[in-house]
Amino acid sequence: MLTVRAVESGRDLERFIRFAYRVYRDDPNWVAPLLGDLRHALTPGRHPFWSHAERALFLAERDGRVVGRVAAIDDRNYNSFHESSIGFFGFFETEKDQEVVDALLDAVYGFCREHGLATVYGPANPSMNDESGMLLGPHDMPPYVKMSYNPPWYPALVEAAGFTKVKDLLAFVARVDQPVPAKIERVVRMYRDQPGLEMRRVDMAHLERDLGYVKEIYNDAWSRNWDFAPMTGEEIDELARQVKPILKPELCPIVFYRGEPAGMAVGLPDYNQALIGLRGHLYPFGWLKFLLARRRIDRARVWALGIRRKFHGLGLGSLLYHQSAVGARQLGYREAEMSWILEDNEAIIRPIMLFGARVHKTYRVYQHPVPAA
Repeated sequence: MLTVRAVESGRDLERFIRFAYRVYRDDPNWVAPLLGDLRHALTPGRHPFWSHAERALFLAERDGRVVGRVAAIDDRNYNSFHESSIGFFGFFETEKDQEVVDALLDAVYGFCREHGLATVYGPANPSMNDESGMLLGPHDMPPYVKMSYNPPWYPALVEAAGFTKVKDLLAFVARVDQPVPAKIERVVRMYRDQPGLEMRRVDMAHLERDLGYVKEIYNDAWSRNWDFAPMTGEEIDELARQVKPILKPELCPIVFYRGEPAGMAVGLPDYNQALIGLRGHLYPFGWLKFLLARRRIDRARVWALGIRRKFHGLGLGSLLYHQSAVGARQLGYREAEMSWILEDNEAIIRPIMLFGARVHKTYRVYQHPVPAA
């Protein structure tokens, strides 16, 4: 008999977290999240996201055995900014069983009705500022750092439950171990020589100051994007805590125009190449494995790139991508992923294509109206 119930104890939370290991036990491309980080992300009172959001975690069980899991999420900041009534589902994992999927999503609908939410979007883990979208394909390689991953049969199950596309998110990849074509160098030089333009790398000695610039640019550059939700100062600090140990200044240029912060890019070494062998465990011997494996990292992800709206039209996107590519090459990397990017964000896609990038993965955000009880 199939039942769905809310997670109400630490033991339940561990079963929620560890169910994924059964789903992916034979999948060589799954990168297990660090268990401590996942517990932190799911725990209200510890992760700052939950200061403006609520969640319920659900386990699907058949005869006492976990067969699926899901989180239902109400992000008040998102709905306040967009004047919407949207709930999210996330941290979704399931056996290949339509009955389980339908039951989990019914639990999400119940949560949304209790919170007055009219539509469900997802997946988002736990928000659109984090790992989001369901991988449509291909599934032939591990994801880049902080990108989502799922079995190839998930989309069909969610679509059979009545969910439809709301937006596709694209991941582009480009080689960075080759010189930039002369034509592009000429274009970049033209943009770079504009009077009043200054570009530099993030200064690790003054990271708090530079994070202030990043927050200022982010909250302006993304404010009209479909997926945007303003990040609080505490969330920016949490983000800094997560990425500071792996940050490389070479991958993080900031551009100023006439003294004002105008645009930025945040690139990360693809630490999934080092994490994939740890199965989520740093202790007792994971640290040693990690330190040895990180020497083999040869790719990066441009995680965020934004230009304040008043500075559009100055070619800053091309400058930031070029500088990120130069930094990646200096680090000895062979390729970089630019992700994720809204499928209709031509202002960002155009400069990417200049550098010979191609779409190599597609992620989908789904939607479904909340049915009446």
